[in-house]
Amino acid sequence: MAILEILQYPDPRLHEPAWRVEKIDAQTRKLIDDLAETMYAAPGVGLAATQVDIHKQIIVIDVSEDRSDLRVFINPEITRREGVAVNQEGCLSVAGIFDNVERAESVTVTALDRNGSRFTLNASGMLAACIQHEMDHLEGKVFIDYLSDLKQNRIRAKLKKRQRKAA
Repeated sequence: MAILEILQYPDPRLHEPAWRVEKIDAQTRKLIDDLAETMYAAPGVGLAATQVDIHKQIIVIDVSEDRSDLRVFINPEITRREGVAVNQEGCLSVAGIFDNVERAESVTVTALDRNGSRFTLNASGMLAACIQHEMDHLEGKVFIDYLSDLKQNRIRAKLKKRQRKAA
């Protein structure tokens, strides 16, 4: 397994949509393992392949307290959205930035697991928010795209300042 480099906003590669996975093989499972290791090391609760510049429809999520419930979603599709919830979100690709985002309170998602078996999951709360957040990455969206232009400009300025200080 390997820890992969996570793209940082405003990297334009974060806005590239991901392609469906046509074949789940040893290489796909290695990518899943690398995504999980990268997510846990960051540390985060979710990671999309797009965030490591691999534009395949694969996400990994673990919202458990003890990091023991890794969930893998390949070619995920949300088939039901219900209710409205506003949660504070952050992102490994937008390090240190948090803001409120409105999403569905509960969702039903259909996907393939790491072995290619199709499953359907009803999710609510943090898991539902995380699924929607990571699926946005597969469409080339970052959570700050939901914020006002003013907030987006402030975030970009803050991140540029941080990059100058680090250089």
